[in-house]
Amino acid sequence: QVQLVESGGGLVQAGGSLRLSCAASGRIASINTMGWYRQAPGKQRELVAAITKGGSTNYADSVKGRFTISRDNAKNTVFLQMNSLKLEDTAVYYCNAESWLRLQAWGQGTQVTVSS
Repeated sequence: QVQLVESGGGLVQAGGSLRLSCAASGRIASINTMGWYRQAPGKQRELVAAITKGGSTNYADSVKGRFTISRDNAKNTVFLQMNSLKLEDTAVYYCNAESWLRLQAWGQGTQVTVSS
């Protein structure tokens, strides 16, 4: 099993920045892709960004150019740098890890609130 612990959420004004971190523990050798999803009230959970162990990245169109995902394989940690935050970025952000066998693990979620 893989355990994920997120940190770094909070309240920020529109146009500001936040950096989320997610540390993985447990069967970390099984992890290929790590990523961030978010869920706003009344909406479905959606992919924000993902990064493979080899460094290939994928972003939602809505965050391209503003968010950057990175990964420290030595520390089993994934980061999400969020710049130019908008009101519509307000959501609970969840860290995700996917194994080579496509098994999923989720963090507990961290709230990001963007105010005007």
